[in-house]
Amino acid sequence: MVRTYAQVIGVILLVLAVLGLALGDQSLGGALNIDLVEDAIHLVTGAILVLAGYGRVGAGQARSAVAGVGIFYLVLALLGFVDASLFGLLPSGYSVVDNLVHVVIGLLLVFVAQGARSAARTTTSRRRGR
Repeated sequence: MVRTYAQVIGVILLVLAVLGLALGDQSLGGALNIDLVEDAIHLVTGAILVLAGYGRVGAGQARSAVAGVGIFYLVLALLGFVDASLFGLLPSGYSVVDNLVHVVIGLLLVFVAQGARSAARTTTSRRRGR
């Protein structure tokens, strides 16, 4: 399950990065920021998730990657709420929609990773007869 979420969210982030790079410094749909820094963030985090989803990594490594990207997006959202320009890194600044999307992505990834971790513990405990 964690790999499937990594694949889907990773591909979506990569598509957003490519669209952002193609459109330049405009907003996507009038609501989402697509500055160069934001495109780079989507490119890197999308690549990490795609590797976790499609790559030859263990289940624990995939869960850790998904959780790490989720936490990163939660921190990014928090920073975006504190300073929309990310302390000068984003010329256009984040909108409330950008921050809410980051919160949703972050929470989804963290919950999926945590759920997969709990499921793995339950399976291990059953195998050991506990």
